[in-house]
Amino acid sequence: MVLYNSQIDRIYQYLFIGSIFLLPLTVLGNNIFIWLAVIIWLFSGDYGNKIKAVKANKLALVSIFFFSIHLLAMFWTENLGWGFEMTRKMLPFLFVLPIFLTISKKENLNIYISAFLIAIGISEFCSYIVWFELIAPFGTATLQNPTPVMGHISYNPFLAFAIYLTLNKLIFEKNMSMPTRVMYTFFVISMTFNMSITGGRAGYVMFFAALVVLTFQYFRDSQIKATIVSALLVIVIMLAGYNYSPMFKERIHALSNDMILFTTDPNTSLGQRVTFTKNTIELIKLNPLFGVGTGDFPVEYAKINTKNSPGVHSTIQPHNMYLFVTAQFGLLGLISFLWIFYVQFKLAVASKNEFVNHLGFALPFLFLIIMLSDSYLLGHFTGNLYILFSAIIYSNDMSD
Repeated sequence: MVLYNSQIDRIYQYLFIGSIFLLPLTVLGNNIFIWLAVIIWLFSGDYGNKIKAVKANKLALVSIFFFSIHLLAMFWTENLGWGFEMTRKMLPFLFVLPIFLTISKKENLNIYISAFLIAIGISEFCSYIVWFELIAPFGTATLQNPTPVMGHISYNPFLAFAIYLTLNKLIFEKNMSMPTRVMYTFFVISMTFNMSITGGRAGYVMFFAALVVLTFQYFRDSQIKATIVSALLVIVIMLAGYNYSPMFKERIHALSNDMILFTTDPNTSLGQRVTFTKNTIELIKLNPLFGVGTGDFPVEYAKINTKNSPGVHSTIQPHNMYLFVTAQFGLLGLISFLWIFYVQFKLAVASKNEFVNHLGFALPFLFLIIMLSDSYLLGHFTGNLYILFSAIIYSNDMSD
């Protein structure tokens, strides 16, 4: 039996909405919905129109090109097993993003966002009941880091992005009813407090960056006013967090302590990252144009680490997405990677759609910042957060 296009489109939407809803809640469920949509797209015919739709989207093309670099660099890698693993992790850039860019619908925009925010609300509820010790910690949660549905390293960036989405709706959606406005305001407060009891430092940075972006978007005609207001917001909230959030205060003290101990003890969190950075830069200098290949980073890094810093454990990635991509693929790889974000910014600036203009700038900007501290596109949660919302924001339908 052949499904009509309208029927297939309906299935795509159910799967897309389901994948967004399940993203903060379950890896397995999220993967099932995503890849089921991909399989249906690949085997449901109408390939001429599908190829045209992909070719019509610049983001889809640069995404495929970035993935292709991984395949190309397999020719000069020795560790094929790890190379295939790295390539597997990047499959969303070949299939998910290009395909979802063609099935995302402008008419379902509010449903997509609502599905994500409801799921964040459920995640937040699970976090609070652990924190209040109403139930024993489960999943990945501890009493110190009550994040049962995902690790705190991923959870706080999710909260930060959800806070940006909610505040954006509160500030720029003029026809919002008062009960909805009250509900959204409470949601922002609860998410902000939830962030203060969990320990993801990159999420804190993303949160403050999101506030700065929102301020500049609100005061778009006065950069001076935006600078002053955003600086005051960051200072006031940081002071409040330091004085009233034990977790936030502990993270600040831990960072300060790491900086003090760095010269004598490189095995602190900060010390290890600085060591990873130095060693990876040396590795890049040895292979500047084409990198070490898709699968050889762990082995090649270990050689340099043994020589330069034997007291610090080796790593399979340097906790910096830019250094990791450059070490693997050289200058060509870094250019292909940054090209994705350039296209996103260009589409956002050119768009007359306020949603695309605002979120189209915020999403790449926030990820560009946090990827300085880790390879967030390698992780399931943050990687798929970036992929799915890119598919929403820069979709073919949204550009019409």
